[in-house]
Amino acid sequence: MFQLFKKKPEKPELELAAMTDGRCIPLEEVKDPVFSGKALGDGVAIIPEDCVITAPCDGTLSMIAETLHAFGMTRDDGLELMVHIGIDTVALKGEGFQALASQGSIIKKGEPVIRFDASLMKEKGVDMTTMLILLNPAEYSYKILADGQQVKKSIDTIIECSR
Repeated sequence: MFQLFKKKPEKPELELAAMTDGRCIPLEEVKDPVFSGKALGDGVAIIPEDCVITAPCDGTLSMIAETLHAFGMTRDDGLELMVHIGIDTVALKGEGFQALASQGSIIKKGEPVIRFDASLMKEKGVDMTTMLILLNPAEYSYKILADGQQVKKSIDTIIECSR
C-alpha cells in the first residue's frame, strides 16, 4: 500500500538519438569556434562513419539550408534543434549533398534527412564532424550522454532533455 507514495524514478521527457553512426565528441573539441564556443547553443558532435544523417527525434523539419549542409527541427513541446553537417560545408553551395526529406514535413526519429557524398568530402579534405545543437537550451534541463563513445544512428541516445 505504501508503494503509492514512493517517488518513481524520473524518466526524461525527450531523448535525442544519434543522427549518424560514429564517435561522439564534446562540442568544445569541434574545430570551429562558433560550435566549440557554443555561440548557437549547447549540444554534442559526432565524427560520422556513415553518409546518411537522420532525424534525432520526432518533429517538424522546420528548416533545410539551401546549401543542404544543415537542417532544423521543432518538436511539438517547443524544443528547437539544429543538425549541422561538417565544418565550413556552406562553402560547397550544396555540392555533394542530397535532401531526403522536405522542409515543413513531419518526420520521425531515425528518418533520413540528408545524404552526403563521403568520397567527395574526403577528396576535398572537408571535416565532416556533425553537430546536434539545442537552440533553446535555457528552456530545458539536459544531459549529454555519449561523449567519447561509439554510437549508432537512431538507436543510441546522445542527449536527454526535460522541462
